[in-house]
Amino acid sequence: MRPLFHRNVLLCVTGSIAAYKSGHLVRELVKAGAQVQVVMTRAAHDFVTPLTLATVSGRQALTELVTGESTWNDHVHLARWADVLLIAPASANTISKMAHGECDNLLMACFLSASCPVYIAPAMDLEMFRDATTQANLERIREHGVITIGPDSGDLASGLSGEGRMTEPEEIVARLHADLVGNSKLNGKRILISAGPTQEPIDPVRYIGNRSSGKMGFALAEEAAQRGAYVELVTGPVALTTTVTGITRTDVVTAAEMAEACRRISPECEAVIMAAAVADFRPSNASGEKIKKKNAILEISLESTEDILAWMGSNKPKHQKLIGFALETNNALANAQEKLERKNLDLIVLNSLKDEGAGFGHDTNKVTMIQKGTDPEVLPLLSKSATARAILDHLETLF
Repeated sequence: MRPLFHRNVLLCVTGSIAAYKSGHLVRELVKAGAQVQVVMTRAAHDFVTPLTLATVSGRQALTELVTGESTWNDHVHLARWADVLLIAPASANTISKMAHGECDNLLMACFLSASCPVYIAPAMDLEMFRDATTQANLERIREHGVITIGPDSGDLASGLSGEGRMTEPEEIVARLHADLVGNSKLNGKRILISAGPTQEPIDPVRYIGNRSSGKMGFALAEEAAQRGAYVELVTGPVALTTTVTGITRTDVVTAAEMAEACRRISPECEAVIMAAAVADFRPSNASGEKIKKKNAILEISLESTEDILAWMGSNKPKHQKLIGFALETNNALANAQEKLERKNLDLIVLNSLKDEGAGFGHDTNKVTMIQKGTDPEVLPLLSKSATARAILDHLETLF
């Protein structure tokens, strides 16, 4: 299991002797599935090289707000990219700057711009940590929501023994996992998620389908599994794979096959998320042989496929939460709200087709979440993994 799968961690390294552990910390974060961007203070360079941290993270380690004549390391973008900002080690100097809002380097600019959870792992000598000023600074930043991990007690660089030792990298990663996903309400729940398109055969060669890649459904499945859910993933024909533990995959081709699989699995599930782009129509009479190309115009008679989501809404158990998706090109909000009511959904996710970077095939999406009796929640353009986290965060509020 990769407990921080798809999480973006902005790791800030300061000028403490414990910075020698930062390479190990990056490795542990990467092993846990996180995407890691390192930001260093200049003082951190005295203890660990940017090249070392760039090598283990796979990204250039950043120090300056501006490098060269025109390269700007956008602190606002970095802060918005991060799912968590981790300062480890956090020196007494940086903690003081955090407490007083000083902004004289890239690290502090990122901290002051961050809207994500902020964690620090203090590291300094015993007397520095016990000093009344340091304790006051720590208390002040805690009051503003900063979460401290450690420090631990043990042998210190000065030769003394006591409190001030940076918490070990494995324990830091375990704490992030516990806080970010380990206490999820989805832990232990069985969730059915559908993904991808369906293909309705015209003949053995041709079919009616759509452009769905399945990326949104797979992102939901992987995120739910990381939160401890037992995921039943029913997917149409896609080129995607997943190695996340906790996902049982059922492959189907047609809408009828998807309907059968969902009807079989859904009664035992606490939540159902229908993210698949199921075909609305199929040929009335599919040919058993390849239709030969002729000069004459080919006419294909279509019939409706089963409305799987409507069946789910009509037959869902009282304990079950049902989430549907809608893709609209006009009167989007009104049509989605009508679908929410008509199909007895707990939440509907309105997909954007007109926004650049959203919709089929992209790695990003822009959605609006609509629930009965509340104002629609409009999300900005996000990666599909971040969109999945937002949807599942909302699902957790329904339990």
